[in-house]
Order: sequence, then structure tokens, then C-alpha cells
Amino acid sequence: MVMAWVLLLIVLGSVLFHIFNPWWVTPLASNWKTMDDTLTITVVITGLFFVAINLFVVYALVKFRHRDGGGQAAAVADNKKLERWLIIGTSVGVAALLAPGLLVYANYVNEPRDALTLEVLSQQWQWRFRLPGADGKLGATDARFVTAANPYGLDPDDPKGKDDLLVNGNEVHLPVGKPVVVLLRSHDVLHDFFVPQFRARMNTVPGQVSRFWFTPQVPGRYEALCAQLCGVGHPDMRGIVVVEEAPTYAAWQEGLSTFAMAQEAASKTASAPSGAAGTLVERGRQVADAKGCAGCHTIDGSPRVGPTWKGLYGKNETMADGSTELVDEAYLRSFITNPQAKRVKGFSPVMPKLELSDEEVSALVAYIQTLGNAPPSAAAGEQKAQR
Repeated sequence: MVMAWVLLLIVLGSVLFHIFNPWWVTPLASNWKTMDDTLTITVVITGLFFVAINLFVVYALVKFRHRDGGGQAAAVADNKKLERWLIIGTSVGVAALLAPGLLVYANYVNEPRDALTLEVLSQQWQWRFRLPGADGKLGATDARFVTAANPYGLDPDDPKGKDDLLVNGNEVHLPVGKPVVVLLRSHDVLHDFFVPQFRARMNTVPGQVSRFWFTPQVPGRYEALCAQLCGVGHPDMRGIVVVEEAPTYAAWQEGLSTFAMAQEAASKTASAPSGAAGTLVERGRQVADAKGCAGCHTIDGSPRVGPTWKGLYGKNETMADGSTELVDEAYLRSFITNPQAKRVKGFSPVMPKLELSDEEVSALVAYIQTLGNAPPSAAAGEQKAQR
């Protein structure tokens, strides 16, 4: 009887929790209300089965409980009629669960012809975005074209990619009321691009292009999440999708650089004298973007998986063993080339060893230096030299 009461309390508590719990889905901001409807159907069907099965178990526990002098239970032959009804009922229940989802998914991958194309490129632990230019088509890509100056891997010989608009950051804008086809690629591991308010999501799988579509219907700023565990920086792999009116979106688009412009800038950087400080810093910024450093290190002072680069150079960093070290050029070089040799207090030793050339390391160090302050010894040396 104790088990019967426990099951009754579990059923009652589960139903009441579902009715009165404060955790509901985020407000809908796209055309995918059918996603919510499918979820509701699933909850209702599974909920009814959960209640019915547990109440039947309670009935069986009470009806057939052991009684003194009740005798021994007798064996009963198979009940073919009951088995048939169970098979029919189970089949109907499974079909009722599957059918709405299959219908919704069929529409989910049936893209409108007039949709805007948005490419989402994922990399531990950041997002990049690409939009078609005036020709309305995206250029071809290939992993063999990926470099610090071309993190998207665009084919430099494909004319359709010259006017592609590049968004080297975690924020992308979209026009309200316009269908959007999302193409997803990954540079490293499995990710998942998900904006809860849009109800639309899809895995980004290395080596393939995934796709889905949606229509943003409510202007606003929405957080994009990685919904697939992708490493220690997974919780910080976030982005922003801004939905706005068409004129505002067009103005934002005009401020984006094209692949042709990025190629021209990279060409100027490559042809500049190797000793030019500005060129080295720009090269370092490109290396940081290509290697996904922004997934762990910020440049605005906010904490993430690793120490922020803002104010890092010239700082006395506290190590895990309680000692302090001056963050100078030698410290940065050592940490970049062999990140597991030292451990900074408050941070896990999770930085992977990157395959970098000496020139790339020098460029990365130069870039980090511009975000910090010169160490006291270096500053004193510069002042002495000026005198």
C-alpha cells in the first residue's frame, strides 16, 4: 500500500508541477508556431500515458495485494484480445507522436524560393556569418583555402564570392518578415546554432553543410546559443541576432566589408615591410580570428574561459602555485607555444597547443601588446632611450 500512495503522490505532483511551474518556453518570434504545437501534442500524449500507466499500477497494487489466507496466485493463459488492443493502442500512440513532427520537419526543410541566405560558420568557441552580395549568391568554399586572412575558406578564384558580405563577429542582423535560409558549417567539432525565440536549430557538422529556414517576425535582439556540447568554452559560445526593419537592415549591410575588400587588405598587409609595427599587429589580429582565440579570450576586460587580453601585457599575473610573473613578450611567447607548462590562478589549463609558425607567434604577441600596458622595465627603457 505504501508504494501505491507513493505512485499517487508522484502522479499528482507531476501534473501540478506542469500546470503551475514557472519555466515556460520563450516568447515566439518566428513562423514556427507549429514547433510549439508539436511539443504540446507530445507532452499531452506522453502525459496521458504516464498518468494512465501509473494509475493502473496503483490499481494493480491495491487489487492484487497480498492478503493473509488469500491463497496462491494462479497462472493465467495468454489473453490474445488484450494483446491486440495493447498493440493497436501503442501503434496509435506512436503514430500520434511521430506524425506531427514529420509534417513539421517536411516544411522545415522545404525552403522558400525568395529567402535570404545566411551562412553561419562555427568554431570553438565563436560564430562568424556570411551573406550574399549584390549577385544574391554565395561563393564556393573549401577547407584548403582557410588561412588567417581567409577564415571562411572562400575560393579566391570564384567570382561569385568577391561581393560576399563578411561578419567577423558574434552579431548578425536580419530583416523582419523576410524568410531566411541558414547554411551551417563547422571548422572543428560538432556545434548547434539555436535561437530559442525562433524555435529553429540545427547541428553544424564538420565536413558538411546543414540547413534550415525560418522567418523572423518580431523585431528585437535575440541571443544565439550553441546547443551541442563542444568543449570547455561551450557555455560562452554565444551570439546575437538582431531583427530589424528593412531600411535599418540595409544601412547595417552597407557597413559590412566584402571578401574582395578583405583580400585587398590582406594583400597590402603581406606586401608591407616585414618590420612595420602596424602590419604585424594586423597580422596578429588575423591569426587570433582564424585560430578562434576570441572563444576563450576577450579584448574588453570581461572574463571568459581564459584571461582577458585587455590590460594583460605588462600585468603581474598570479599563477596557480601562488607565484607571480610579469606578462612580457617572453611570457606571452612561452604561454602561446606551450600553454600547459604554466597555469594561471582561477583558470583551468584547457588551452590546446596550436600549430603556429614563428611569424604567427610574433604577430599574435604584437597584437596582445597593443591591448595592454608595457611592463615597467620596458617602459623605463623606452623613456631612457627617448632622453
